[in-house]
This record gives sequence, structure tokens and C-alpha cells, in this order.
Amino acid sequence: MAQPEGKAVSNGLPPPPFQLPYPDSPDVITSNLLKIADLTPNERRRFLAKNLITHLHQFVRETSLTTQEWEEAIQFLTAVGKTCTPLRQEFILLSDVLGVSALVDALNNPPVQGGTESSVLGPFYTEDSPDLENGDSIASDGKGEYMYVEGRVLSTDGTPIPNARIETWETDSNGFYDTQYATREKPDCRGRLHSDKDGRFAYRAVVPVAYPIPGDGPVGQLLLGMGRHNMRPNHLHMMIEAPGFTKLVTAFYPEGDEWLESDAVFGVKKSLVVKLEGVNDEAEARKRGFPKGTSFKLLRRDIILVPEEKSREAFERNAREAAKNAPAAQL
Repeated sequence: MAQPEGKAVSNGLPPPPFQLPYPDSPDVITSNLLKIADLTPNERRRFLAKNLITHLHQFVRETSLTTQEWEEAIQFLTAVGKTCTPLRQEFILLSDVLGVSALVDALNNPPVQGGTESSVLGPFYTEDSPDLENGDSIASDGKGEYMYVEGRVLSTDGTPIPNARIETWETDSNGFYDTQYATREKPDCRGRLHSDKDGRFAYRAVVPVAYPIPGDGPVGQLLLGMGRHNMRPNHLHMMIEAPGFTKLVTAFYPEGDEWLESDAVFGVKKSLVVKLEGVNDEAEARKRGFPKGTSFKLLRRDIILVPEEKSREAFERNAREAAKNAPAAQL
């Protein structure tokens, strides 16, 4: 750390415009902080801050948190931060295994008029997916059992959505994403394409496999300490965007996987469990672009996007109801 120069400088804000009692008891500590939080200019941030303070202080009281446990928690969060890299997000992984990611996703994407349900983004999305044409492969040869994915992107009223941007990514047959390989030279098992004028899309991929989320970091140690497995069922990620529609982050989970109900990150929804059709036809395999073999799996699934206005209405309606029972609303 560099040596400081000159005098230490405050952030320029004055003391609060009211008297506060000395924090001589646990209750006064919480009360003082809530009063100070009331000074937050932004109404939404004030609401979030006061609820966070209330629940966090309540947790500390109810558990009689010890100084040693507090120190261990600080060390754990520090380790989570140090594990993050441009290609690995340990904080997202922590959010995932605690069910926070799934909860935020569920609250922000309530089911609307039969739209395709969402799922968690996960920590392995990257922005460097190659641009592909319909029918191209997202996976280099030898990455796993062939799979062909096809469907349409539609609005909730059945209208085809042309030129929808589709990002997709998955593991290879070893259960690894490309970012987990130290020798990664370019993206693999991921790609970006667009629906055609009739809303149709198609691409070659590989059958995903179940895999463990990274266990070599602090989140992995957390799961061991809780006696929890670190497995995710096999799945194919997709993220779809189109003007006028709510962006959909989802995944499809082939049926029959033993980890579906106890997914380590709580991402599986019943409507997202799909059936893969087995195809054993050499001519059909060549027609779809597979370079060898006679068999492949076929995943047919339409994507139903929800208009932004309808999605926003559903979210705001649910948020208003939830806010009525929030601690900050009672203060």
C-alpha cells in the first residue's frame, strides 16, 4: 500500500441534523443506523438499506453471533472476492448456492400468459460468443454426443419474432465449460445466432451432462461444511432478446437426470424439463450438418417471449404486495 500524502479527507458530508443517543446497547445501535439510513436521498435505496439493516441486525441478534464467527465470515467473503477473475465469478456462485439468484430471478420474471419461464444465468456466461448462422455448430468436433436444437421464437399471442438474438452455452461431455480450461484459446460450446424472418432458429450442439459447480474455492468449502452436494443436472443455457420484449434468460433440462430436483443452484423449473428425441438416420444426420455417425439427439422447443409492458405490470403488482409487509414499511 502506498504511503498517504497530505491530510486525511472526509467525504464532505456533515453530521446528521439531529441528536443521536450513544450506542450503549444493541437496540440503540440498530435504531441509530435506521435513523441515519432515513437520510438516504433515493427512495428505493432508502427502502433497500433499511430492510437490509433490519434483517441483518436481526440475524446477528437471533444467532448471538460470536466475534470468531464474524471474523470467519469476513475472511470467507474476502476469499470469495479474491477467487473472482474476468472469467470466474465466485460471488455469483455464492448467490447461486444460497438460492438468492433463483429467488431474484423468480421475483423479477413472474410467469405471464404462457411465456417461457426463466432460469438462473449462472457464472459461466461470457460475452465473447462467436456469431453463427442457423444450422451451424456451437461446439467443435469431439466435444460430445451430437444434439440438434430447433424451434421458433414467438410472442405470447403466437406471432413469430424475427431477428431475435439468441445466446447459448453449455458444457462439453467432460462436464466443463470452455472457461474452465487453462488452455482456452477461443470460445467453444457457446454461440450467438438470430431467428429468421419466421422466428425459426436451429443449431448443432452436444448433449449436455451433469457436472459439479467449482469446488476448489470458498463456495465449494461452504457446501462441504453444510453437507450439500455440488451437482447441477445437465442443461442447455439460452438467453433471448428482441425489441419490445423482456429479455429471457433460461435453460432446458433433459428429463431423467438424478440431480433435477436437488440442483445445487435451484435453477430447475418443471416447465423447463424437456425430452430429447433419439434419431438414428445417417441421411438425416448429414442433412443437419453432422460430419459423421448416424445418430443424434433432437431438442425441439419454441421460445415464448413476454411483451415488456405485460412483464413490468406483473412485476410491479407483486412488488407492491411484498412491500406492504417489509419491515421498512412499518418504520
